[in-house]
This record gives sequence, structure tokens and C-alpha cells, in this order.
Amino acid sequence: MASTPEEIQKSVRSYLIVFGALCVFTVLTVAVATWYPLESLIGGHGFDVWDAIVGLLIATTKATLVAVIFMHLNHEKKAVYWIFAGGLMFAAFMAALIALAFNDPIDDPFFYTEPATTSPATTE
Repeated sequence: MASTPEEIQKSVRSYLIVFGALCVFTVLTVAVATWYPLESLIGGHGFDVWDAIVGLLIATTKATLVAVIFMHLNHEKKAVYWIFAGGLMFAAFMAALIALAFNDPIDDPFFYTEPATTSPATTE
């Protein structure tokens, strides 16, 4: 904890810098999503893969700033970092499993068979 006025001023200054950065990143997120001149640089018209990638990178940066500065993770012990990194690795592993599932659908006839087409019986 801060015990001197200089330390308090330093932490207030860092909070204000992070607040400004969060405001800038929020405006940047809105610009990426809605500002049409950026669409020629990042993807095409409407929401596409590049908008999602850039949006997630901005959101990750904002979340990291909040966790490190506002939640004081920069003053924690190393065990907290290992736990946090383990959670991130688990989330990345689960995302990779989902990506693999999209690229390898079940096409085995044991699991899925086409319905049999039968011609109607003629009764005369």
C-alpha cells in the first residue's frame, strides 16, 4: 500500500493513464466496428473475421490493463501468475478443440446415413 503522498500521486497518475488508455481503446473498438474508411484496411463491409480478430485483440489488451493495474496483479506473488497463465492455457486449449471439431465433422456412415429414397408402389 502507498504510505507517502508521492506514492499515492504515482498510483493516481498510473490509474489516470490506464483510464485514458481504456477510453482510447474503446473508441478504437467502435471505429473498427462502424467506421467505413477502416473497412478498406481491415476486412470488407460488415462484420467479418478481421473485425473479430482486431476486436478480440483490443478487448484482450483492455482486460489485461484492468487486471494488472486496477486489480493489482502486478503486485502479486508468482503463484498467482502461474494460476492465471494456466487458466489462459486451458482456454486456448478448449478453443483449439473447438476449432478442430469444426474442421473434422463426423462423416462416418455409422453415425449418419442418408434417408433411403423409395419410389412409391404403383397399385393398378
